[in-house]
Amino acid sequence: MNLLRWVVIAAVSVALGVAVVQYLVAPPLDMALWLLAVVGMAVGLVLLVVIALRGRARLLAVGVIAIGVLVGYLGTTYAFLGTEEERDLPELAVPPPDRRDHTAVIYFTHGEPSAYSPLPWLETFRELDADGVSFIPAPFRPFFFLSFREEYLKVGGSPHNYVHQAMAGSLEQAFRAEGDELTRFYMAFLDSNPRPDEAVIRALNDGARELIFATVFVTISSHTKAGQEMVEELGLDQYGVPTCYSEPLWNSTTLHSMFVARADQNLGGTDRSRVGVLLVGHGQPDDWDRIYPTQTEQELLFRQSITDDLVADGYTRENISLAWMEFKEPAIQEAVQSLVNRGVEKLLVFATSISASSLHSLYDIPEEVRASGVPEGVEVVNLGAWDDDPIVIRAIKERVDACRASAP
Repeated sequence: MNLLRWVVIAAVSVALGVAVVQYLVAPPLDMALWLLAVVGMAVGLVLLVVIALRGRARLLAVGVIAIGVLVGYLGTTYAFLGTEEERDLPELAVPPPDRRDHTAVIYFTHGEPSAYSPLPWLETFRELDADGVSFIPAPFRPFFFLSFREEYLKVGGSPHNYVHQAMAGSLEQAFRAEGDELTRFYMAFLDSNPRPDEAVIRALNDGARELIFATVFVTISSHTKAGQEMVEELGLDQYGVPTCYSEPLWNSTTLHSMFVARADQNLGGTDRSRVGVLLVGHGQPDDWDRIYPTQTEQELLFRQSITDDLVADGYTRENISLAWMEFKEPAIQEAVQSLVNRGVEKLLVFATSISASSLHSLYDIPEEVRASGVPEGVEVVNLGAWDDDPIVIRAIKERVDACRASAP
């Protein structure tokens, strides 16, 4: 009987550790059940120890429970971190050359699931670990997913993918307006389905004679590299289909002009000299700067060019600040305080490196601005991500046209 009691305590302790991780990472619809399981097992263990044990046995039970919970927690954490997405790719069946009759434009961008999903961040963690980048230690990563899920719940879901689908539709309309009825368009997300490899397979199976990636990213980075690697794994050389990856948009003068136009549209009568502009970049870990140096460099050049255009339009250079959302300095709060201290009357906030509305532009950046203690007399206008702006679509189309012009 005594042995059975200890077996029960140990087993429930391990199960409690498992349930804690499951609660931290579960989808919103399941988290209440896992929380109930955690509370139920914790209360059960306390009652069992208090009622059934005495003296030193209780102290021993505390140790057994602690070890059991730790074993369950760590085992489940590492199993969860090893979870990989299962995808069934279409079979690649490329028609012969005489049956390939159109250009396929693959609209390729980051992607963010509309509802909470841990899968994209699990892949990011694996990239960070593979590159030796110091980040959140593995045992504490379930708490990151708890915070990540809370963001989804506060925002009510992410419209990111839907906005990009609308942008891809606008890009197609721009081609149709020029009389191009042959080019076909395919969506591809890095962190959502369809991925670049699936989009390429579908385009080739449809009879594409050439592939053009409309690369809707600011910089050459780990993201653009990951997308190209997915396509390279298909081994397309044998089919003789030319592929062009358009240059990311960091040096697009057209895209730079969008920020000026949007700032002007939101002046609301405020003199430009009294307006502060916050250009928030994404940022990457310093360790990644050695591996992907172009990301930080091009993010900086991108915002510096926007700054120059704003100054040319009449804004005050000293009232324009470049902040980073994460990993780099200055952080958002520091930059906001600097602008407020300069006495600006209005603060325009751009999620400069975010191509379509996302958790970053809808929640993270606005929350950091709010936490900066902006005085009541200063109006804050969150101008968010690029989204389906005609100027943005023109910038993307220019990159696709450049790819076409460079084709042999």
